[in-house]
Amino acid sequence: MEIELDGIKVEVIAGSTVMQAAEQAGTLIPHFCYHKKLSIAASCRMCLVDIEKMPKPVPACATLVSSGMVVHTRGAKAVAAQQSVMEFLLINHPLDCPICDQGGECQLQDIAVGYGRTTSRYHETKREVPAKDIGPLIAMQEMSRCIHCTRCIRFGQEIAGVMELGMLHRSEHAQIDSFLHRSVASELSGNMIDLCPVGALTSKPFRYSARTWELSRRRSISPHDSTGTNLVIQVTSNRVMRVVPFENEAINECWIADRDRFSYEGLNSPDRLTAPMIKQGGEWHTVDWPTALEYVVKGIHRIRAQFGPAGIGALVSPHSTLEELYLCSALVRGLGSPHVDYRLRHAEFVASEGIRHLGTSIASLSELQSVLVVGSHLRHDHPLFAQRIRQATRKGCTVNALQADVPDWAMPVAHTLVRDSAVWVQALADIATAVANIQAVDSQWPGMPDDVAFGIARSLLSGDRKAILLGNAAAHHPKASSLLAIANWIAAQTGASVGYLTFAANTVGAQWVSAVPGADGQNAQQMLNGGLHAAILFNTEPEFDTAGGKRSLAGLSDTDMVVTISPFKCNQSISDVLLPMAPFTETSGTFVNAEGLAQSFHAAVRPLGDARPGWKVLRVLANMLGLAGFDFESSHDVLSQIIGQARAAGQVHVPTELLSNATQAEADMTPATVSPSVASLYDMDSLVRRAYSLQQTATAQRDRSSHFAEEASS
Repeated sequence: MEIELDGIKVEVIAGSTVMQAAEQAGTLIPHFCYHKKLSIAASCRMCLVDIEKMPKPVPACATLVSSGMVVHTRGAKAVAAQQSVMEFLLINHPLDCPICDQGGECQLQDIAVGYGRTTSRYHETKREVPAKDIGPLIAMQEMSRCIHCTRCIRFGQEIAGVMELGMLHRSEHAQIDSFLHRSVASELSGNMIDLCPVGALTSKPFRYSARTWELSRRRSISPHDSTGTNLVIQVTSNRVMRVVPFENEAINECWIADRDRFSYEGLNSPDRLTAPMIKQGGEWHTVDWPTALEYVVKGIHRIRAQFGPAGIGALVSPHSTLEELYLCSALVRGLGSPHVDYRLRHAEFVASEGIRHLGTSIASLSELQSVLVVGSHLRHDHPLFAQRIRQATRKGCTVNALQADVPDWAMPVAHTLVRDSAVWVQALADIATAVANIQAVDSQWPGMPDDVAFGIARSLLSGDRKAILLGNAAAHHPKASSLLAIANWIAAQTGASVGYLTFAANTVGAQWVSAVPGADGQNAQQMLNGGLHAAILFNTEPEFDTAGGKRSLAGLSDTDMVVTISPFKCNQSISDVLLPMAPFTETSGTFVNAEGLAQSFHAAVRPLGDARPGWKVLRVLANMLGLAGFDFESSHDVLSQIIGQARAAGQVHVPTELLSNATQAEADMTPATVSPSVASLYDMDSLVRRAYSLQQTATAQRDRSSHFAEEASS
């Protein structure tokens, strides 16, 4: 329908609000409580506009357009109303902009310039609201600044799925609080900082560290889970000061998880490795790069001559860049060894028919009508995937789960089939049998479906947009291929897609560059059990990053030479050499997310000390070893080698013909003998583990206590 907005004819979709029409026309209407991703509150009244034939100004955010409507956003009547609202908002505001962290990026400050008065007519004492402590991530020290826009409350209810903050009392006594004075524990809570239009909610780790106008901004990609979250890294004096989201509607929308936002604290951890180190006589000594590299080269030559190329292998982290994964694999194979693996947490090591991936686009998760999630603590493993599925439930999506316990995903879960991980294959076969019974077809596997299994089956048979998503525990399961085989059969009968949520930032990328053993090559478990004479640990801490945990250290302790390439001083009990590599903020590279989209990024700051980008370390090491094909001048050259020069100019996608979740494996119905390895929310990689504030959260402390209890019992 057509309306007139400030004298301009605008065509808008029926059901739109005046605010949406103004955004479409590029007209700015001042506002505080309105946010495009949240429900309408219409509480701040800053967006009052004048609509002809209406007796008084109305809020643009809550007023639907009608055909022929004439709207004035800058007329005398509208501006007078907006100025009056601004005057009321500033009555109790402390006006302490010079000391406020939000200064320079505060909506109230910006709008007050255009709509505020130069002097106040009110001289009464301003109200004071006591400070609150809601945990180590968000500061609520100046709640007197709060203008009650309720964005933080609506975010918790609608996006995070947990109402952790709410409005207490009424009138001038009203205030935002956590009710029972508990800490805010949502894995997405940091987004409340971005949403707050004033300085009431600020970042506790960043607090009083820098002014916003002092910060330079660099785009980047998150190195943690497989979402491929787009980030803006803000730096000053060659130091990362803050990380905020970069809006990408197809991937992370305008949100980021807390581990994406606050993990930067680990960049300046006391554990940072800033110079090469060699162990001599049981003591660690700092050396220069030529000495360290020469030591490694001589050691590899010695072991290769004594035990052959098969004595050398590499364990690489799937959190590494695509370029690093490619070069590390190429280096090992260039030495004549087939031993390289990224599958550090896996318990089954079978060759796959293609690159395992999400099986659909990330954006499509928001539009699902039915989904079955197998073996994932969805909120902790993939917070932004969980957020999208949570939005789908608000539109009627039915969520089902096969788990070892009842999941707390902060969303309605219609059916949960609770089974010990040892019998997940049988449990999935039960669901398959239920589908077969409803469809009147033969099931390939014997099953005894109960009411829950039938409920899941009926859910997957309804609707058009549906998916079966295999989580981290399913991917790392001892019978992962059996689970995939049955999931594919169910999907074929129900019309659902099948996909892996995929564990790390580059799980898909690691498969693309074949960071897996060649013919007769040892897998990660075999290498960790002592199958090597020389081991390269690239960006990996076996004690924390592998299925074996501390047991892995025993297997590597007998290895003749262990070379650790890491940003941190780690693996010191088993290593002979430590080579400092730059973390993702100090290097350029590429991450491939769960759907197969490759996203490249540049360094935000210079490497700390003598640390060097991982791809450069591997290139120089290969050159000194006399290996051919390592003459790269930049990470872009490495990327071009991987994907082809013609496609290296911008974002690229893994070729569709390489992506496949198909399997020819037969389902093994016998119970598994070991449990799948999963990482907790703030323990998934070396950077997150060293982020102080994240480790102080209630979630991290609870997971740590649970981990220690499991170790004690085992």
